[in-house]
Amino acid sequence: MDITKMDVTDVMATWEADDLRVRAKLGPAGVTSPTQLASMSGKALFEAMFAGELPSPPIGETLDFIPIHIENGNAVFQGRPGQQHYNPLGSVHGGWFCTILDSAVGCAIHSTLPAGKGYTTLEIKVNMIRALTKAIPLVRAEANIIHVGRQTATAEGRIVGPDGKLYAHATTTCLIFDMPQ
Repeated sequence: MDITKMDVTDVMATWEADDLRVRAKLGPAGVTSPTQLASMSGKALFEAMFAGELPSPPIGETLDFIPIHIENGNAVFQGRPGQQHYNPLGSVHGGWFCTILDSAVGCAIHSTLPAGKGYTTLEIKVNMIRALTKAIPLVRAEANIIHVGRQTATAEGRIVGPDGKLYAHATTTCLIFDMPQ
């Protein structure tokens, strides 16, 4: 299906509105205490973060992306690939792709975990399909869980532009563990 210029304009307007809505609610960047993290389910953690009751992750400030929506095994992050993220070849560095995707797939998994459980990335595989530059002002990393078990979880994600083009896709395996009290 071809996306028309009008459709892209509508998508961009929606994404920009989502950005403003979320940024108005997110608290300042910071780190939540391990004790507080251990006491909350992933769902409760993200609800508190989106309500501004917990700090937003500092990595989002560094790389100019934010969580837009996280719940029930799904996560959407939105980012602004800019010149500050460029490699020497004049396009966005692969590390930016990996970081926004790692955040999305990890949070999709985290959203399903009960209180007292945490996770860490064991492996992430990213395929960069096309280059990103500042000419694409906004992209989304959309992630879904594949499987969440007792000790490991897997998820998949994709970076898409407002025109529907795929820029990258990824899979991850995460280790699930008991959070230290």
